[in-house]
Amino acid sequence: MRYCGLMLITICAALPMAAQTRDFLTNDEADQVRNVQEPNDRMKLYLHFARQRMDQVTQLLAKDKPGRSALIHDLLEDYANIIESIDTVADDALQRKLAIGVGNAAVAAGEKELLEKLNKISDAQPKDLARYQFVLDQAVETTQDSLDLAKEDLAARAAEIAEKEKKERAEREAMMTPEEKKQAQAEQKTDDKPKRKAPTLLRPGETVDKKQPQ
Repeated sequence: MRYCGLMLITICAALPMAAQTRDFLTNDEADQVRNVQEPNDRMKLYLHFARQRMDQVTQLLAKDKPGRSALIHDLLEDYANIIESIDTVADDALQRKLAIGVGNAAVAAGEKELLEKLNKISDAQPKDLARYQFVLDQAVETTQDSLDLAKEDLAARAAEIAEKEKKERAEREAMMTPEEKKQAQAEQKTDDKPKRKAPTLLRPGETVDKKQPQ
């Protein structure tokens, strides 16, 4: 009996962890993201996934079927994670000094529509709202924060990201041992060294004829 009790405790303790590690993208969606490396296109792809989740929520709310509240809960949770992923892609691109004007404009317009739909759900007060009120509020807050970021001047946002990174780096260095600091400085010097040009057999002034023989 004691063994069974221990097993039950272990299983129950593992359930929250399993819920936390639930993927918010399907395998197919994850593959699509991996195949889209350009940040503007990746931001728009995530926005497409967010719209799909919202459409699914709308469809579930249109029909009063048993068990829909659990599905709505998970969809809204996935939706918020997708919106956060858009911000992550944008911040990473700005940190690498890549242009994201096109993707950012699409995100701003799309998230404005999505926020309106989320607020309509709250205003409608579905009878099972209590079962997903928390994740709905999180989805609203996450969308509003992301929309505010999308409306920011990109140069100012890039400067904020750089300043944040500088502060975090300083905090990390403050916690390092002297040996770790030396190693980090050595790695930084290696990264800062100019890359050597590939060897060439061309003489000074010569260029490669890009025309291919017929």
